[in-house]
Amino acid sequence: MTTSADFPRDPLPATDAAGTALLADIRFDAAGLVPAIAQDAVTREILMVAWMDREAFLRTLATGRACYYSRSRKAAWMKGESSGHLQIVRDIRLDCDGDVLLLSVDQLGGIACHTGRRHCFFRKAEDGQWVAEFAPLKSEAEIYGSKL
Repeated sequence: MTTSADFPRDPLPATDAAGTALLADIRFDAAGLVPAIAQDAVTREILMVAWMDREAFLRTLATGRACYYSRSRKAAWMKGESSGHLQIVRDIRLDCDGDVLLLSVDQLGGIACHTGRRHCFFRKAEDGQWVAEFAPLKSEAEIYGSKL
C-alpha cells in the first residue's frame, strides 16, 4: 500500500505564525468559507472542488494532508479519512483575488471522488444531457463498506 511517506514534498509552513500570516490574505465568503480546488501534482488534472474554513486551512498546513469543510454536514473533514484516499499536499496557491485556493496534491489510491472515480468531473454535457464519461474504479460499497 502506498503511504504519504512515499511522496516527497516541500514542507508547508507549519508554524502558527506562518498560518496566521497566510490567513490574512485569504478572502473567505460571508459563511467563512473559500473554495479549494485539488489538482494532481503530476498530471495537473483537476480532481475535485471542496470548501475550506480557517480551521481546515490551518489543519492542512499542520498535517500536509488536505482538510476541508463540509457545508452539508457543517463539519471539518480530512480527505480520505473514511476511504483511505488521502491527498498529500505538495503546495497551496491563492488566486489573484484571494478568494480561491489551489492545492497541488498526490492522490493516494488514485481515487478522489466519493463515487469511486479518479476525479469528480466525470459527467459531460452531450446532446442536452449529462453523460457519465468514466466508470468508477471501485464501487462506493468497496470503498466505504458498511459506513454507507
